[in-house]
Amino acid sequence: MTSRRLAALGISLLAVLALSACAGTPDAVGTGTASAPAASAAPTPVMTLAPFPMGPATSTTPLPSNLPQGCRDILTASVLQELDGVPLNAEGMGGGIRSDSTRVCVWGEPGAVGTRLVTLIGYAPDQSAHDALYALGNDGYTCYEPHGGIRCEKTWQSATLPVQEGRTLFYRDGVIVDTQYSNLAPAGYTDAIIDALWPPAGSVPRTPAPAPSPSATR
Repeated sequence: MTSRRLAALGISLLAVLALSACAGTPDAVGTGTASAPAASAAPTPVMTLAPFPMGPATSTTPLPSNLPQGCRDILTASVLQELDGVPLNAEGMGGGIRSDSTRVCVWGEPGAVGTRLVTLIGYAPDQSAHDALYALGNDGYTCYEPHGGIRCEKTWQSATLPVQEGRTLFYRDGVIVDTQYSNLAPAGYTDAIIDALWPPAGSVPRTPAPAPSPSATR
């Protein structure tokens, strides 16, 4: 083969390589529909919650029958106004009913890790609950006894974000209301839930007729 033909062949080969380098990976053969994106959306991060000893308890307090779908029903109009526009129990956020019958209300925009409010409402054994609350008191929580129960609360600065975080717990008659939040703390939130679960004398209940949970014993 002559040098001139070798040179021409070399030029043709370089051209083919150059075109191959510029071309993208071909899509799979379709069936008339758009191909799926190469990368799937990142899953919504779920807020890491501090534990509390949930379980069967002796209680005369049945939980509202429409929780967690009725997480709005246990709040007052003023609290709901502060939560206006904040999604409730968005997909992938962890809201729902746990295997131990604990109801979970999650307020927050999917993907907004720094702004979240999660409330767990369920039964807790009396001795275990009191031990846990006592331990929180020793850990810097302020604990006192309003509304016929025990309330412990604490706020702190986030270790990773410029926002305030906190936790408020209320225990009464075998039921724990455990709210953990980050950058979202509506005024009167816990008080509204307390009044919904244990309506003050003479008041009109805000929630539908309650139904006993299988995790409660009487």
